[in-house]
Amino acid sequence: MKTNRRAVVAALFMATMMASTAQAEEKQFNSPDGKISVTVNDEGGKPTYAVKFDGASMLERSPLGVKANYADLTQQLTLKSCDLKTVTDQYDLKTWKQSHVSYQATEAVCQFNQGEWHALDIIFRVSNRDVAFSYKLYPKRARGGETLVAVVENEASGFVLPDGTTTFLCPQSRPMGGFARTSPSYETGYSYDDEMGKNGWGEGYSFPCLFKVPYAATPSQQSTTGWVLISETGTDGDYVACRLLNDGGAKYKIGFPQPGELNGHGSTSAAVSLPCQTPWRTITLGASLAPIVESTVANDLVQPKYKASKDYTYGKGSWSWIIGMDGSCNFDEQKRYIDFSAAMGWRSVLVDALWDKQIGYEKMEELARYGRSKGVGLFLWYNSNGAWNDAPQSPKDKMDKSAARRKEMAWMQKNGILGIKVDFFGGDKQPMMQLYEDILTDANDFGLQVIFHGCTLPRGWERMYPNYVASEAVLASENLHFGQGACDAEAQNACTHVFIRNVVASMDFGGSTLNKHYNADNQHGTTRRTSDVFALATAVLFQSSVQHFAMAPNNLTDAPDWAVQFMKDVPTQWDEVKFIDGYPGKYAIIARRSGQKWYVAAICAQADPVKMKLDLSPFFAKGTAVTAYTDDAQLKGKSQTLTLKNLSFKAEIPQNGALLIVGDAK
Repeated sequence: MKTNRRAVVAALFMATMMASTAQAEEKQFNSPDGKISVTVNDEGGKPTYAVKFDGASMLERSPLGVKANYADLTQQLTLKSCDLKTVTDQYDLKTWKQSHVSYQATEAVCQFNQGEWHALDIIFRVSNRDVAFSYKLYPKRARGGETLVAVVENEASGFVLPDGTTTFLCPQSRPMGGFARTSPSYETGYSYDDEMGKNGWGEGYSFPCLFKVPYAATPSQQSTTGWVLISETGTDGDYVACRLLNDGGAKYKIGFPQPGELNGHGSTSAAVSLPCQTPWRTITLGASLAPIVESTVANDLVQPKYKASKDYTYGKGSWSWIIGMDGSCNFDEQKRYIDFSAAMGWRSVLVDALWDKQIGYEKMEELARYGRSKGVGLFLWYNSNGAWNDAPQSPKDKMDKSAARRKEMAWMQKNGILGIKVDFFGGDKQPMMQLYEDILTDANDFGLQVIFHGCTLPRGWERMYPNYVASEAVLASENLHFGQGACDAEAQNACTHVFIRNVVASMDFGGSTLNKHYNADNQHGTTRRTSDVFALATAVLFQSSVQHFAMAPNNLTDAPDWAVQFMKDVPTQWDEVKFIDGYPGKYAIIARRSGQKWYVAAICAQADPVKMKLDLSPFFAKGTAVTAYTDDAQLKGKSQTLTLKNLSFKAEIPQNGALLIVGDAK
């Protein structure tokens, strides 16, 4: 009888569930300007959403939901309500592409029940250029009590692109590969205008992910192109960092970390306490790349996790390793670079790997004192390593455990060290995300800024962690030293990062060299293909509030005076960014404002020169005196002062060349 009674109860429950999902519920809500619409549906008990822009489909009906160890929240769900409100926020952020942000969005809290249980909310935020969603999970009552802790095993979160979409994606590396088994570290190249249906090298793609979408706003309108950038933000030690997997054809979905990451230690899932809210999945979209370049969504959706321990300052610095490699990390050469930074009026020197062995702690204290006498501070390199890869560079075993880390940071604080660059992390599992957060939190206690290398993509960290500066998470300048192929492709990669990697987070690239060769004698090694004006332009195009440039002391005498002067003056903190024109991998034209000056920067990677007539009216007034940096067909650069008699500026940019226009804002 007990068995029969249980069977009856189970059948009644299933009947109730089927009845509750037989009649699909659908809700629609829009961005404040009405151009973006999101439709949420529960047909068949499975939550979905779709996104349109100006009436055109940008994401087809795509799955939602979370699978946890205590409940499958991807099915047998009923949409009970969608509570709408307008949310606004105002915030200042010194380390971001927009120093002051005014944020407005429609928030929809969509409640989903499983039977009578309020199982989860799917929270949407829809601004005039972004759609974001996050899950809020609730405890579940069961025999013996209430489920208050859980494991999120995976998400159903998907993104179904329209037919004909092409992709600009960066494959995720397999774990425990590459140099000293340090992958994945978000350092692979992009494919361009590729077809859908692929899955990278078998492990999906690293965020952010760019798609070019064909659409027509109305049946009578000629087809045109839209753009969609998919990423995530708000990830900390309470969750895992994710990637994008292809689920067949036009279907993409959120993927959790790979089992082999972190040397196999730790699960691929996220342990959470209930109730909890997951990180945000973000979709930035529009008819051009402007919403993507100008988006601030990565920081709009998060809040500071602690207060800054001091008023941090930012600026430029030098870095011997990119030209001189490990051998340059000695006392005399670092002293020479301190003198170089002082001559440039720069704030810092980054002392890279092996300083503990090749300089030593006592001599480092002396070097720090010498730097202070010159008005130059130091950033020190550290290996993150515990047990997750074979990277041998030291200092090691200083950052992976709290006691050793805080002892080291106390020594740095005592000696006036500005910050740290921590390298060689082990993937995206929850323990590794906790390590990032622990390093940042401890560093703030000792007044230290933090740069990460060999690392994951930062996800809203500029705002979440006030002492966070930037991350690599890109094929950065070291590759220009290591191989001629990277030098040959420098312009193409630069025309990519402007529209993908650098739009979601600060990027520590370490470029803008004025050497002709990546070698200390400037005679040997790989050869730079790009022009001097190109090097200056990337100092504007690549955003990070602390920049350690690849210039060398010899540039004071062997580089053009106008180029050196520009690198002395160029800011690293920006108040505003504007997209002008461009195409990923081909050319890029954007403008950044710092204070009362606009910097209009353009670079070209394609074989045919970019011929343009720039409209400068958004930036300058007629009669404004501007400085123009231009290249001829042979990449010979020059600087000249011009008075803008009109605001239409004709220019032709050759392959590997650039254009810069700098002047007072109107």
